[in-house]
Amino acid sequence: MELNPVIVSVILLCALCLLRVNVLLSLIIAAISAGLCAHMSIDKIMNTFIQGMGANSETALSYILLGAFAAAMTHTGLAQILARRIALFIGNNKYLLLFIIGVIAVMSQNLIPVHIAFIPILIPPLLGVMNKLKLDRRAVASTLAFGLKAPYIALPAGFGLIFQGLIADNMTQSGMQVLKTDVYKSTWFLGLAMFIGLLIAIFITYRKPREYKDIDPILDECNVSKKSLRLRRKHYVTLLGAFATLAVQLISGSLPLGALVGLGIIFGAKAVRRRHMDKLINEGIGLMGYVAFVMLIAAGFALVLKETGGVEALLNMILPYMQSSKLISVTLMLLVGLLITMGIGTSFGTIPILAVLFIPLCSKLGLSVPASVIVLAASAALGDAGSPASDTTLGPSAGLNADNQHNHIKDTCIPTFLHFNIALILAAIIAVYIF
Repeated sequence: MELNPVIVSVILLCALCLLRVNVLLSLIIAAISAGLCAHMSIDKIMNTFIQGMGANSETALSYILLGAFAAAMTHTGLAQILARRIALFIGNNKYLLLFIIGVIAVMSQNLIPVHIAFIPILIPPLLGVMNKLKLDRRAVASTLAFGLKAPYIALPAGFGLIFQGLIADNMTQSGMQVLKTDVYKSTWFLGLAMFIGLLIAIFITYRKPREYKDIDPILDECNVSKKSLRLRRKHYVTLLGAFATLAVQLISGSLPLGALVGLGIIFGAKAVRRRHMDKLINEGIGLMGYVAFVMLIAAGFALVLKETGGVEALLNMILPYMQSSKLISVTLMLLVGLLITMGIGTSFGTIPILAVLFIPLCSKLGLSVPASVIVLAASAALGDAGSPASDTTLGPSAGLNADNQHNHIKDTCIPTFLHFNIALILAAIIAVYIF
């Protein structure tokens, strides 16, 4: 029996990451293994891999420029002021801090669609506050992952409108008529399941205090005064740069252009001196460059997987087992979605791959339109939380590991995988019988 490239490469990727092999190297090794399983030559594997990297080039550039913007905000002191104000507002209530972080994360998807760009600006200055509260950062990682993922699944705005539009378009093309405005009327159920998973993470799994070293504490109570909280000219210029970044992104649809305009305002108005430009760009690359490179590598890995034909082979392999039972069929569909998204790292790119086969199969099984919407959405979204190569996990890790006390796999990927993927699987299976 021939080995399936998708199964082999995704299992190898997860195993290497669990063995603490660097995610970037793990992705490259997994991509080569997928190609070899499909009898591709090394030359073809590497050429395909490098060609595929271009798919995430805009995303990678966005992260590097936004990392530089975050470094500029830190250099002006605005990030520290925001952290102090949040710290004074929450007092000793760690749950209020988690609530604030969660709301900001949700807004980053639906109201102000900047995705993970806020994390390097907001989270590192708050690490000292979290240390003081003895807040388990795995709870913070779960909160951030929820805010980055659940809104686009459940709410029809921002990135949610894009995700739900993809679901509606691909279902319609596959023979099941669905309007974009109807998708959220079903997918709210998945959002509810993820919210329950978040509550379990915060109030049960990671509620106990956890000690961290105060390597670079932002909050020093002796220095918190009205003077230290006062906004000055350079802070207002930086805020103007932030709003300009958002405005240009919304108007042009280009996040790199928005970040470039924001940096231009900060340097042009001398909120940060131009002689510090090289230093800030270097800090930005240090802060978000790794995430940017992983996203490039993940895109290369995704193209290699597609070229192997492993996805189609995997779907054809499970077809004989999907004829007799709704429960077995839906469970297998969800597991296929989990495997694909764990490797590719993007739920948006998984929808067109799955819809072609899953929607006719849903019709054959007699699933209602709402149930089919939920199965497709869950299948595509599964693995986004928990994937070592997803920005849903890379973003939180980049912020929480600013002082090198947060492990990407153990403290972000595993917690988010357990609390959100299990919730999505159970919700999708239940939905088949109640929708």
